[in-house]
Amino acid sequence: MYKVGITGGIGSGKTTVCKVFEVLGIPVFYADTVAKEIMVSDQLLVEGVISTFGEESYTPEGELNKKHLASIVFNNEAELAKLNNLVHPAVFRAFEVWVKQIDQKVPYIVKEAALLFESDSYKMCDTSILVTAPLSMKLERVMHRDQVSTDQVKARMDKQMSDEEKAKMADHFVVNDEQNSIIEQVLALHRQFLVVAKAY
Repeated sequence: MYKVGITGGIGSGKTTVCKVFEVLGIPVFYADTVAKEIMVSDQLLVEGVISTFGEESYTPEGELNKKHLASIVFNNEAELAKLNNLVHPAVFRAFEVWVKQIDQKVPYIVKEAALLFESDSYKMCDTSILVTAPLSMKLERVMHRDQVSTDQVKARMDKQMSDEEKAKMADHFVVNDEQNSIIEQVLALHRQFLVVAKAY
């Protein structure tokens, strides 16, 4: 199964790009959504979180205690790295299970992940797409979506790998600047992937 990874900085619009692939009949694995789900469903991950961050990491009902975890990992890169080292392998496991369940008639699949390069998740894919957008647009989108200030958005962006760094690792690009058609860009990539996947 040919695998395409998609990533992009906060507010770049990578989810919008993924929705176009879905309209074309291509299954999309949303790594960030799955990560939230498996924080309570993957027993190996749950045990790892408890042993690393304490019993308080989960409520008596088994829900994730986000405030407790945030108080530990927020502004503490070493602790955040510990959490990522638990979560990323669990997401990888979930992705492998998901791929096995996909109909083999599907020409290729897409994996959407904010930390595609940072987590080495791109190594599980055959090619990668970086979705980019002008800074002003990214700021506006996230401020509107999350009802946060410019400074809060910039603080989040500062914690992510820059587009310049990601561009060095990406194979393909989609520019989401409201000037270039996303649909046309995705269709062009789709045609490329169909050809490559057929020979894969």
